[in-house]
Amino acid sequence: MNRKKKLRLKQVSLLALGTIVLFATYFSNKNDNKEIISAQKKIEIKNQLLDSKEEGDVFYNIEYSGLDLAGNRFILKSKKGYNDKLKVDLVIMETVSAIFYFKDNTVLNIRSDSGIYNNKTLDMKFSQNVKAEYEKSELLAGEANYSNSKSLINIAKDVKVKTDDGIMFADELILDIKKKSLDIAAYDNKKVNAEIKLK
Repeated sequence: MNRKKKLRLKQVSLLALGTIVLFATYFSNKNDNKEIISAQKKIEIKNQLLDSKEEGDVFYNIEYSGLDLAGNRFILKSKKGYNDKLKVDLVIMETVSAIFYFKDNTVLNIRSDSGIYNNKTLDMKFSQNVKAEYEKSELLAGEANYSNSKSLINIAKDVKVKTDDGIMFADELILDIKKKSLDIAAYDNKKVNAEIKLK
């Protein structure tokens, strides 16, 4: 009997000691508060989650082609793009290029760092480092907007046009595709600045 009591006492003692060790280990690790993810990384992850809520599906090497309302053919390409979850008709694009084949057999090439394409209206917006080539002219600007319904290309923000005849600076150019006319505008009563080579 005495031996059984001693054995039970040892077992209870070992159980109590084990419980104390477990509690001590648990509470000491809980109070350490070691930072697994840095504060900067948490901010980056939060920003990525916010961005992903705004963006929809991501696409690579996108190509759209078709006819505008005036019957001109176009091809629009982008290296990367995603659709807008709030406006499902819009495709936001990076590294954009477009070719317009007009019915008079002339071709307009436009390139930009970014752009937006409305796959319902076929309207296009080109922004950041816009570069366009039409016949023997080269154009540089901050943005260009193509309106399918109006058959207009509006080019604005630090517009610079280089031709064989010289260089022209303007605030805005409006190309009417149907009429084949070009309106040149300068704001704040400024004059259009042109350097023309005389023959």
